[in-house]
Amino acid sequence: MPLQASIFGPMEIGLLLLVCLLLFGAKRIPEIAGSFGKGIKEFKKNMNEVQNSIDTPSQNASLPPASMPVREESAPAAEPKRLI
Repeated sequence: MPLQASIFGPMEIGLLLLVCLLLFGAKRIPEIAGSFGKGIKEFKKNMNEVQNSIDTPSQNASLPPASMPVREESAPAAEPKRLI
């Protein structure tokens, strides 16, 4: 059995376009396609920003994040009280 290049052939794509046309109407399809394209563009932009932040180390990489508590090493930790 030969492998197919894609799952959807021309007949299936035409049927999907016809269903979309019936569901949304001719006036709404360009709006939907435009908003879909904007979403894809925003997603790619955010992915590039994340990749750039991973690739370039920050200047404060040696400092711990502000949410992490800093324990001072000069004072020994207190022993917990025993309840025996």
